[in-house]
Order: sequence, then C-alpha cells, then structure tokens
Amino acid sequence: MIGRIAGRIEYKGEDHVLIDVRGVGYIVYCSDRTLATLPGAGEATALWTDLVVREDLLQLFGFPTLVEKEWHRLLLSVQGIGAKASLAILGALGPDAVSRAIALGDWNAIKVAKGVGPKTAQRVVNELKDKAPTVMAMGAAGAAQPSAPDDDVLEDIPAPAKPAPARKAPAAPDNASAQADALSALGNLGYAPGEAAGAVAQAAGEAPDADAASLIRDALKLLAPKG
Repeated sequence: MIGRIAGRIEYKGEDHVLIDVRGVGYIVYCSDRTLATLPGAGEATALWTDLVVREDLLQLFGFPTLVEKEWHRLLLSVQGIGAKASLAILGALGPDAVSRAIALGDWNAIKVAKGVGPKTAQRVVNELKDKAPTVMAMGAAGAAQPSAPDDDVLEDIPAPAKPAPARKAPAAPDNASAQADALSALGNLGYAPGEAAGAVAQAAGEAPDADAASLIRDALKLLAPKG
C-alpha cells in the first residue's frame, strides 16, 4: 500500500498530477479542489494517497489531508460509488461540507456532485450516517497534512525551467476543536454517534464561531424531546 507521496510536481493534468520522487514519476488522481490547491510544476508537494488495485489496473488517488483520504475510503464503501464519484463529491463539497450533509441528512447537497444522482446521494447519506461520526470527529480535531519533502530529497530531481506559482490551500474552520469536544461530550452523555454528529453540525452551522460549551448547549437543545 502506498499511503503517501512526497516529491516534485512534474506536471498537472485535468484530473491528475505527476509527482517525481527521486526520478520515479507517480501519476496521482485528485479532485478538482485538490488540484487547484497544489503548487505548479517544479514545486515540492506531498499528498496522502490511496491505492486502488484491480485485475488490470493500479491507480493512486491523492488527498491534501488525512481526513479527506478517510472520507474517500468511506465513500467507496457505498454501493454505486466508485473512485470517480468519490472524487466528484469531495471536489464539489470538500470534506467539511460532506460531513455536514451526512450529519444533517441533506442528500440534495451530495447530488450536486457531477455524476451522482438522487438515489445514489440518498444511499450515501443513509449508509454513512452511522459510520461517519468517527471521520467527522477526526476532521473536527484537525487532520494532519503531509509535509513537503526536504531539499535533500529533491536535490537529485531536475526542475523544469519555468515553475508555476503555488496556490494556498483553504484554511481549516476556526471552531474545529470545539466541534470535536462537543461530539465527545455528547457521546459521553450517551447520545448515538449519528444523532450527536447531526446536532453538532447544525449547531456549528448556525454559530460558526461558537466555543465547545456553546455548541454542547445548542446541540442539547436540538436533541431535546419536542412537545
């Protein structure tokens, strides 16, 4: 299993990037969102990767964060979701929005991804609502990003003449750790992972800058019996 690639970008295609690691070029397929955050040719980069093995094909898929890689693996477990559809969902929404959509049961958000119809989007929400909280908590806690290779790793790799400028990756949400703490607290109170994740996601959506205590309080209100 190839779980991480670190090297110098040789070129970027429409759906993949070629990363040169000490003279060996790896083709890594990425979502549109990930490709947009990668630097240009000649620049150092690193990606978490997932290797898909078939009888006649080996493909590497790359992700900027470990939580996005885990979302990819989780999405692949849904009937009708292949690697292409998974990348389309992650590219259209990003891991945070996927978390929110599943927590809130919002399959309409999932079906905005290219090639994902209503029935498949509903399956994603229904099949992952009880599996997703672990990955949600992982993302809320702030998943690690792979570090770019050191100069001594790259010194033997010839650089192209005209490297393109790098682009910045999107910043992580400000209250990520607060969401993780709120999920943990609700779990300790006996709430099921799915309902706790849904309540925290809704509370965080209504108050993006809320601290853990506020999220817990608001989530408990949402979880309280009606009537």
